[in-house]
Amino acid sequence: MEYRENVLNYEEYCALRKSVNWQLFSENQMQQALDNSLYIVSAVENEQTVGMGRLIGDGMYYMIADIVVASTFQKYGIGTNITNMLLKYVEEKTPVGGRSSVQLIAEKGKEPFYEKLGFKRIPHDFCGSAMRKVVYK
Repeated sequence: MEYRENVLNYEEYCALRKSVNWQLFSENQMQQALDNSLYIVSAVENEQTVGMGRLIGDGMYYMIADIVVASTFQKYGIGTNITNMLLKYVEEKTPVGGRSSVQLIAEKGKEPFYEKLGFKRIPHDFCGSAMRKVVYK
């Protein structure tokens, strides 16, 4: 397995989202999301992209926007490796004396995966409830 940084293209992104039955956004939105990502990690096996993760943020607050591993490649540590690479990026960008907050929205049933990596469920003692609004046009 090879892990590549910042080289995921639109077609690979769509294929991975489809492989786990995630809905697609418009092509323009998805390309803009890729272009505006701070850091992207792709897992590649035999020149086929089988996993990916995207990080967005502003230097204090970060969000892991997608962690996707094709179903036939799950349970091999690929998602863990991708997540750890994204977290390492945040750690390297956080200045001495600073702190950063990393959030994500886990797929239902995937929460234990992220808890093993140190994430806490929201609501938590230091914050309110997670909120989400979907805008359709």
